[in-house]
Amino acid sequence: MLTDTHAHLQHPRLAPDLPEVIARSRQAGVARIIVPGYDLPSSQAAIALAREHGLSAAVGVHPHDASTLDDAALAQIRRLAQEPEVVAIGESGLDYHYDHSPRLVQRAAFEAHAALARELDLPLIVHSREASDDVMAILASAAPPRVILHCFSGDEAMAAQAIGRGYYIGLAGPLTFQNAAGLRALAAGLPRDHVLIETDCPYLAPAPHRGQRNEPAYVALVAQRLADLWRVDPAAVADLTSANAAHAFALD
Repeated sequence: MLTDTHAHLQHPRLAPDLPEVIARSRQAGVARIIVPGYDLPSSQAAIALAREHGLSAAVGVHPHDASTLDDAALAQIRRLAQEPEVVAIGESGLDYHYDHSPRLVQRAAFEAHAALARELDLPLIVHSREASDDVMAILASAAPPRVILHCFSGDEAMAAQAIGRGYYIGLAGPLTFQNAAGLRALAAGLPRDHVLIETDCPYLAPAPHRGQRNEPAYVALVAQRLADLWRVDPAAVADLTSANAAHAFALD
C-alpha cells in the first residue's frame, strides 16, 4: 500500500481528467492521498475533494501567498482545520528563492500556521526553499506537535537536526533526477521511520516523466528509487512509508 503524502489534486492542471488520475493512482496501489491547500480557495477545494473521493486534506497558505493571510483568512483556516477530512495544517513555510511575498510577511504567516498546528494538535506541512535556518528556528520556537518537511531540499545538517527533533522528511520526484546524487546519498542514510514519500503533483514528475504533469500514481516511482537506495523490495518501502504517514497524520 502506497501513500502520497502531498498531492495538489485541486490544481487546475489536474482538473480535465481528475477521475482518471485518481483511478490510475488506485491501480498503482496508492491507497491514501493527502491534498494540501496552498491558499484559502484551494484549502476549501481540498476538503471538497477529500469528501468526494475518500481522501485526506490539509489547509493552509503557501509562502508565495503569505500576503493574503490576514486575520479573516487565518480565522477561516482555523475553521476549516476542524473539518473531519483535515489531517494537517499546510502547506506553509518560507520560500526565499522566489520571494513572492516579503520575507517578514512570510515569517509572520509561517509562525501563525505553526501556532495553529500546536493549538489544534495537528501536524504541520512545511515548505522550505533556501530558508533552512529561519524555518528551523521558527519550528523550534513554535513546537508544533509533528512536522513534515515536504519535498526535502535541505542539506545533511538540516536533515540531522530535523531527525533529532522527530520531524518527518518527505521525498518526491527529485529523488529520481539525474542531477540529484546528493539527495540520494542523504536519503540512503535517513532513519527509515522518519521518511515519507510524495509526488507534489502536478509538479516535479519523477523520471522518466520529468517535465510532464505529475500525478499520484507516480509516487510508485519514488518508492522504487528509494527501494534501490535502501536495497529492499519496493513493497517494503510502500508499507514502511505508509505506516510512517499513518503515524505522522494520525490516519486510521
